[in-house]
Amino acid sequence: MKILISADMEGATGVTWPADVLPGTPEWQRCRSMFTSDVNAAALGFLDGGADSVLVNEAHWTMRNLLLEQLDERVEMITGRHKTLSMVEGVQHGDIDGIAFVGYHTGAGMEGVLAHTYLANSLTGVWLNGARASEGLLNATVVAEYGVPVVLVTGDDLTCEDALGYAPGAVKVAVKDHVSRYAATCRTPARTASAIRSAAKEATALAARHAPVSDGPFTVEMEFDAEHLVLACTVVPGVARTGERRAAYTSGTMYDGIRTFKAVTTIVSSAVEEQYG
Repeated sequence: MKILISADMEGATGVTWPADVLPGTPEWQRCRSMFTSDVNAAALGFLDGGADSVLVNEAHWTMRNLLLEQLDERVEMITGRHKTLSMVEGVQHGDIDGIAFVGYHTGAGMEGVLAHTYLANSLTGVWLNGARASEGLLNATVVAEYGVPVVLVTGDDLTCEDALGYAPGAVKVAVKDHVSRYAATCRTPARTASAIRSAAKEATALAARHAPVSDGPFTVEMEFDAEHLVLACTVVPGVARTGERRAAYTSGTMYDGIRTFKAVTTIVSSAVEEQYG
């Protein structure tokens, strides 16, 4: 049995505001250890539960945040950017039995600690076939095409609620409770590590590949905070304006859908000016 951990940072223990997740800041350096603790606890739990191997895919920002030297020696990690499937890289090789979303968060325009979808700002909403989409929903739809179930989700309490929509059977662990976008009631790393490890051990029983599920076509609609970002993203073939600050595209598979979304967000991020956005 092989488990993939998709590790994001905004939903990690102790993380509550932008500097905590911005590479290079003192706050980020401090929070890296707590982030690594969450991921290592999940890995240990899966190994406790009988998994033969655990692969971690770094999914935050530069994708160079976790402290490899603090992970259990049995764990392997994909680190660095520019990967075929970005946040769920590794699922496409056919040897993954279950995936965990560790350190996840709610989506753009939703309540939740550091809520966003791919871009920290600029995107005010994302919808997948009409449903408000977090990164969790987008990624869960991708991995379903490979027959891989989401077995564990960790983040704030609202992230766990969001996961009920895309992974109702997954085990969920809230490491903090939402107060505002930049505030939370946090548990200590010792408490969250214990809770995550126990949950991952339980979740191992859910790791079993199933027949690939694709409910395409998939329409992704995006709302931006400025009109010029629509103009910027419609240079991507297939992406069309649907409103003053909205654009959308349709893909036959979510593999293509998530890759188009990555192209759109990359272009949009380069079109944002420092003062006016």
